[in-house]
Amino acid sequence: MNDASIIDGIDPPMIEQPARDSSPVIESWLVYAHGLAAIVTLLISVGFGVLASIELLIPDLAGNTPWLTWGRLRYDHTQGVIFGWLGNAFFAFLYHAVPVLTGKRVTSVRLGQWLFGLWNFAVVAPGWILVLAGFSQPLEWAEFPLVIDAFVMVALILALIQFLPPFFSRQLEDLYVSSWYIIGGLVFTLLAYPMGNFVPELIPGARGAAFSGLWIHDAIGLFVTPLAVAILYYVIPAATRRPIFSHFLSMLGFWLLFFLYPLNGTHHYIFSVIPMGAQIGAITASTLLGVDVILVVANLLLSLRGAGWFPRDIALRFVATGTVFYLIVSIQGSVQAQMSVNQSVHFSDWVVGHSHLAMLGFATFAAAGGVIHAWQRIPWARYNAQMLEWAYWLLVAGVVIMVSDLTIAGLVEARLWQSAAPWMDSVRAARPYWIIRTLTFIPIGAGFVALLAGLITGDRGAGLRNVQEELGLEPVSEIAPRFAPEVA
Repeated sequence: MNDASIIDGIDPPMIEQPARDSSPVIESWLVYAHGLAAIVTLLISVGFGVLASIELLIPDLAGNTPWLTWGRLRYDHTQGVIFGWLGNAFFAFLYHAVPVLTGKRVTSVRLGQWLFGLWNFAVVAPGWILVLAGFSQPLEWAEFPLVIDAFVMVALILALIQFLPPFFSRQLEDLYVSSWYIIGGLVFTLLAYPMGNFVPELIPGARGAAFSGLWIHDAIGLFVTPLAVAILYYVIPAATRRPIFSHFLSMLGFWLLFFLYPLNGTHHYIFSVIPMGAQIGAITASTLLGVDVILVVANLLLSLRGAGWFPRDIALRFVATGTVFYLIVSIQGSVQAQMSVNQSVHFSDWVVGHSHLAMLGFATFAAAGGVIHAWQRIPWARYNAQMLEWAYWLLVAGVVIMVSDLTIAGLVEARLWQSAAPWMDSVRAARPYWIIRTLTFIPIGAGFVALLAGLITGDRGAGLRNVQEELGLEPVSEIAPRFAPEVA
C-alpha cells in the first residue's frame, strides 16, 4: 500500500487496503460531514442576510411578523456565518490537517460524532430558532442566548480534547507554523468566549461594554484569524510543494497576533466613556497589528512565487485570494481605528463593508480553500472542478462589488453627517448603494450554490485523481518535515 495516500486523506477502510498502526489515518467521513454542514448552513445564513438587506429597502416587508424583524434576521446571519459556516469549515480542515501535521490520528471518531452533533444541533440550529423567537443577547458577535453559549463552551472543550493531544505527542519545537496557529486558536477561543458572552451579563454599563468590545475582535482575531491563517500556511506549501519563504517571519507573525489582537476590541468605543488610556492602547495595538499582517502576507505571497496570479489548483487559488483580502482588510482596520478616521466613518456602511471583507472575503476564501483541499483528498467524494471554477469567479465578483459599494456608501454618509444635514438625507443618499448591496446576492448566492455543487456532483474520486496527476500523493515534507520520513 502507498502510505503517502493515507497521509493525504485516504481512509484505508474505504479503499479496502490494510493500514499500519504507524500510519496517520484521516477520518474522511468527519471531513465530509463538517464540510457539507458548513456550506448548507452558509446558504441559510446568506438567506438571513439577504432578507435583512431587503428590509432596509422595504422596512414593512415583514409586516407584524416579529420573527422576521430586521434585528433577528441580522443576528442569525452573523451567528450563522461564524458558527455554522466557519466553525464547520474549520473542523473539516482540522480533521484533515491534524493527522498530517502530527503523524497521529485525532483522539476519537465517537468524540467527533458528538462534536458534530453538538455543534450543529445544540448550537447552530437551536440558536437560530431561539433568536427568531425573540431570545437573544444584545451583544455584538454574541447574539445567541446564554443557554446556547453553554453548549458552545462544551463543544470548544471537546474540540480541544479531539485535536490537541496529537500535537503534544511530539516535541513542540518541531511543530510546523500551522500547528501553532491551530493550538493558539483553539486554546484562546476557549478562554476568550466566556469573557465576551458571560461577563457582560454580570457587569453593567461601560465596564460590561468594554468586555463585550474585546470579544467583538477576539471572535475574529482569536478564533477566525488563527484558524484561517493556519489554512493559508498549510495549503500554500501543500499545493505548491515548496516550503514557505521564511519560518522566522511565520513565528514572528504568530506571536504578534496573539499579543496584539486581544487589545484591539476597545477601538470600537473610541470617544466613549471607556478610559482614554484603554482607547489609546487599542489604537496602538491596531496600528501594530497592521504591521504584523503586512509581514505575514509578505511571507505568504513570497511563498506563492511561481504559482501565478490565479493558481491552477482551485483550493490554492481560493487561499491566495484570501491572503490578498487579508492584507486589504487588515490595513483598512488599522486606518479606521485612528481617531480622525473613526470619527468620520464610525456607524457608517464603511464599517459594514469592512466586516464583510473580513468574513466574506478573507475568512470565507481561506475556509473554502481549506475545505476544497481536504475534499480533493477524499477518494470516494464527488468532485466537479468546473463548478468550483464558477464558484471562485462568482464569489470574487460579488465580494469586490459589495465591499466597494458599501465603502463608497460609508464615505457618502460620513460627508453628510459632517455637513450637519438632516440624518434622513444620509438614509436617502445611501439607498441606491443598499440596492446594489442587495443585488450582489445574485453572484454571491450563485457562487455558494456552485461551491456546494462542486463538492456533491461530478465523478467520485475526481479530486484525488487530479491531485495525483498534478502533484502526486507522496508525503508533504514542506508541512511536516520530521514526520513524513517516518510514515513514508
